[in-house]
Amino acid sequence: MVEGERVISWSLWERLPALLAATMLAPLLAGCIVTADKLDPALDIADKYGNAKKGDPKAALPPLAWWRGFRSAELTDLMEQAQIANLDIAVAIANIVQADGLARQAGAALLPDITGQGTYTRSRASANTGTNAIAVTDRTNYNTTFSVSYVLDFWGRNRALVRAAEDNVSALRFAREVTALTTLVTVAETYFMVLEAQDRIRVANENVAAAERILKVILDRRAVGGAAPLGAAVGASGSGSDLDVAQQASLVAIARAAIPPLVEQEEQNRAALALLIGRSPEHVKVRGGSMYRLAIPRITPGLPSQLLTQRPDVREAEIQLAQADANVEAARAAFLPTIQLTGSGGFSSAALKNLFTQSSGFYSVAPSIAGSLAAGVAQPIFDGGMLLGELDQQKGIREQMLAQYRKAVISAFTDVEKALAGVEQLAIQEVLQRRAVAEARRAFDLSEQKFRAGALDLTTLIQVEQTFFTQEDLLAQDRFNRLVAIVTLYQALGGGWILDTEPKRP
Repeated sequence: MVEGERVISWSLWERLPALLAATMLAPLLAGCIVTADKLDPALDIADKYGNAKKGDPKAALPPLAWWRGFRSAELTDLMEQAQIANLDIAVAIANIVQADGLARQAGAALLPDITGQGTYTRSRASANTGTNAIAVTDRTNYNTTFSVSYVLDFWGRNRALVRAAEDNVSALRFAREVTALTTLVTVAETYFMVLEAQDRIRVANENVAAAERILKVILDRRAVGGAAPLGAAVGASGSGSDLDVAQQASLVAIARAAIPPLVEQEEQNRAALALLIGRSPEHVKVRGGSMYRLAIPRITPGLPSQLLTQRPDVREAEIQLAQADANVEAARAAFLPTIQLTGSGGFSSAALKNLFTQSSGFYSVAPSIAGSLAAGVAQPIFDGGMLLGELDQQKGIREQMLAQYRKAVISAFTDVEKALAGVEQLAIQEVLQRRAVAEARRAFDLSEQKFRAGALDLTTLIQVEQTFFTQEDLLAQDRFNRLVAIVTLYQALGGGWILDTEPKRP
């Protein structure tokens, strides 16, 4: 039996030259395998943005805490709470933890698998079996066994899988940044919605008060008999008729009816803010105030080439493309042989104190040496096209990731251009709307004075009044749209940038 085992052991040594030759050729073969079929994701990048203003493109890059530019302590507090307690961000972090675990599992394939086992047995043979009676004795046996298995990663398949797993972790980290940026942008926009509702409610209440003031004038005239003031214009409605009362009362009712939807908007957005910061709506209070108290940050977009490193979604798409490339490499390496080395050995003794002595070791060659070694080579021959199908699948995924990366880059540039145009045009629109409100207010004040003097009919006054109310409400909406456009530009630029504040050395 020993001789047979010795022949098996020597057969391994006879195969070692072939294994060494394969080891020497592996880098060359692997290089031919993994370097083929590389994709080029290069895109044409402009030197500057078309809608960017002239001047230094880095004059006012968005800082990391970009929301502080609005100069609102309440908004800053909401942003800080969202970064800590937002549940979508918590889910993204949990996904990263899971991916880290999968990456460690993939990395285990690069290291040997070592297992140990210890057993203790106590037995007694029956004295009543066999032709001759034997003495009844108890036997004790202690055993320890160690097994080692290691797959030689000649073709780099396991390394490619590890790289793909690590790329997945990196991609999820950028996905977490995308989630965080989206969350912060949503917090800012929702907060602005609360302020917009409060401003519009204030305007609506002022409109109700103005409409009621004119209604009181009409009612007072009717109470004194409807006599028109001396010098009233021909056709002026100074009589305080039932029709005049009904018309103005209708305008008061319309102004009042506009308030409940605005209150609903305020309350709903306050509840939405509570969800974004991970708190119950009952415990969240928003003081708000007015959108007009917020500062307007000045932003420059930087250079288009910088956007590729600042946008987390672009970085995520880039890492996903690298992950797909690693998976293609692993699928291609699966066509090549798998070489696995295994070894085992241990100690066995009837006495525990002698278990780890040299004489207790077991090995097929000599009792004093513990261990045995074997090597195996597995080469796929016919699998019904499974490996080829997997390779085609991974290539298709890589083509998909390449297209998504290119789309992410172009979409990033498009978002910035659209946001820059929105910021510029909405700023102009707000200025023009302010002028429209000022003129509408002046027309309303003059019309009210003439109406009180009996020099203007009620129909004309109502038209001027409605125009003034509408223009004030539109101004609040324009202010909100401008604030949202600024936040959209921050998002398009990838949020805040890490600015180099150290002085440059000559």
